[in-house]
Amino acid sequence: MSQASYASDPLAWLAARYGPALPRLTREPGLLAAVDQHRAALRDALPRMRSQLADYLLGFLDELHLHGWRPEHGDAFPFARLLAACHLADQHGMFRIAEPNT
Repeated sequence: MSQASYASDPLAWLAARYGPALPRLTREPGLLAAVDQHRAALRDALPRMRSQLADYLLGFLDELHLHGWRPEHGDAFPFARLLAACHLADQHGMFRIAEPNT
């Protein structure tokens, strides 16, 4: 993941990268529980959701990037946190996740 890929529009990057994983929440109760905890923490910390979520994402992704993290690593904490941010953004109408073609 290059810094430039998320820096220009972190919410669009989030939707493209993590939006397709949102349906897993209905099939995986353990993942849903982890994401719910992260979603609650983000919701409480970011009262003005849209602008603050974008700023939060930039900082969080920059920090992950500095430590060499990549989305394909599959680390549980970053995945759950980013999926929670994606779920929150989707719930608040910040973007619309495209339904997969069936």
